[in-house]
Amino acid sequence: MRIAMVSEHANPLAALGGVDAGGQNLLVAELSAALVRQGHQVTVYTRRDDPEPPDEIVTAHGYVVVHVPAGPAHHVPKDALPRYMGEFARFLRERWEADPPDVAHAHFWMSGLAAVSAGRVAGVPVVQTFHALGVVKRRHQGTADTSPEQRIGTERMLGREADRIAATCSDEVFELLRLGVPRARISVVPCGVDLEQFSPEGEAMPRGGFAHRLVSVGRLVPRKGFATVIAALRALPDTELIIAGGPDKSELGDDEHARFLRSFAESIGVADQVQLAGRVSRGDMPLLLRSADAVVCTPWYEPFGIVPLEAMACGVPVVAAAVGGLTDTVVDRVTGALVPPRKPRALAATLHHLLTHRSTREQMGAAGSDRACARYSWDRVATEITHVYERAVGSTADATRRPADRAVGGQR
Repeated sequence: MRIAMVSEHANPLAALGGVDAGGQNLLVAELSAALVRQGHQVTVYTRRDDPEPPDEIVTAHGYVVVHVPAGPAHHVPKDALPRYMGEFARFLRERWEADPPDVAHAHFWMSGLAAVSAGRVAGVPVVQTFHALGVVKRRHQGTADTSPEQRIGTERMLGREADRIAATCSDEVFELLRLGVPRARISVVPCGVDLEQFSPEGEAMPRGGFAHRLVSVGRLVPRKGFATVIAALRALPDTELIIAGGPDKSELGDDEHARFLRSFAESIGVADQVQLAGRVSRGDMPLLLRSADAVVCTPWYEPFGIVPLEAMACGVPVVAAAVGGLTDTVVDRVTGALVPPRKPRALAATLHHLLTHRSTREQMGAAGSDRACARYSWDRVATEITHVYERAVGSTADATRRPADRAVGGQR
């Protein structure tokens, strides 16, 4: 198949860990590479946010990245991007009318807005993955939510207009049903993990002077719940916490949330137990994860979460908040433990039990590795999303045939 990936703000070539660069970038990159391995042609359309790169880049993995001229050629916060989606859609429409792909896969609501607009004119079926829903973000962040006002209404429209919806977890299905999306048009396709890079075998980063190590990974934003893990350390005096994510370590002093986390740790007396590592390269991430007794993921909400998969693939148990996609990924008391979100005491009690029972950690780590290998390889994910593409193409073909079928019936 000829597949157009539309990812307006999440460039698969971007360095991970920034405010607007995380799991979506990784998913688009890894899924595109896996689809190419299976013989498909993949072109990723992403907004040009830097004047230097060429218009088109053929990556080492075989997929093409097209930098779409839509708005200024510099970084723009994603919440300010809707005004440029008309330009983005016009670019797609012109490309697709001249040389249409078999299917377009839009990532995030703004990509969906551009892809559906262009696809209607060019006759290209669209599969939509939201990655995060505005209604969920509004529920958890309230007045702190900076999403544009039209987001929730646009997502509801996309739920009706896209040919298929590819949800990343079962929890998202229920949210989509509340938005009025028919269940018959929703498929669940999870994220994946690179099983060659993330495995139990290999080196681990050196440990400090503490008896135990916890690792948390993610963008440095409040909803990732790092403060919850820091608060739990008051009941774990022999445990260090490594937080990886955000800008380079030398630039953490300029990061607002990094400053907050350091100040919070000092205020509750655990500053010596917390290390902010800043951005960790993809090559070093397996080493960091393998060095942990447990990987802790306690966001307020999470559409999927790739870090738990990477930890499981490395044979490390995961303690996660029981929210969103984490309830699909982590099997409670088998590959790790699920805890209530934003409850430091419950988290501390779970971690204390896990850290004091090495055999339990080893059993959970082995089970997690088995689960990652059996369920979450990128090749399996690519096969599953291809089935969704085929259904989208088929539904479009059926819709095209229906008027002619009715006309024939009328003649009879």
